[in-house]
Amino acid sequence: MTVRLVYETHSTTEDNEAGIATGWLPGRLSEEGRHQASALGERRRDDGLAAVYVSDLGRAVDTARIAFGEGDSRVRFDDRLRECDYGTLNGAPVSALAKVRAHHVDEPFPGGGQSYRDVVVATAGLLADLRRDHEGERVLLIAHSANRWAIQHLLDATPLEQLVDAPFDWRPGWEWTLE
Repeated sequence: MTVRLVYETHSTTEDNEAGIATGWLPGRLSEEGRHQASALGERRRDDGLAAVYVSDLGRAVDTARIAFGEGDSRVRFDDRLRECDYGTLNGAPVSALAKVRAHHVDEPFPGGGQSYRDVVVATAGLLADLRRDHEGERVLLIAHSANRWAIQHLLDATPLEQLVDAPFDWRPGWEWTLE
């Protein structure tokens, strides 16, 4: 059996619009982001989802709450879906982060941060649990760019080094099948 995996990034934040790399900071959805979250709900509400796993960082939590409401029993918050912890670069300009991203595939960001490989390990643990708990079901994940890179690395065998420097190309969801 398989799990049908749907992936959506959290909606646009004020930090995204200002060119800030939020990292492990909560972030706040912008007006556009709130509209995107509503559209996500319309797009996915009746999509046959057995569960919705969401990063526990504020911007992802707010995206899920707007999309699915406060009381949707399918929504589960999971810290394994957090963005990469940029350490001292949490809240720094995206331009500063972009210059050093490739150096932190395996080396943690300074100031107690993570490496992108750490995000892969956390995401792999979540995917293993999804395979066990959601066989034959369709599951939505709402998280961050580093988690999408981790999934692409794990399921498509795309080198992580290539992903962290690729331009972000937003779209309304990505889909994979977990065997």
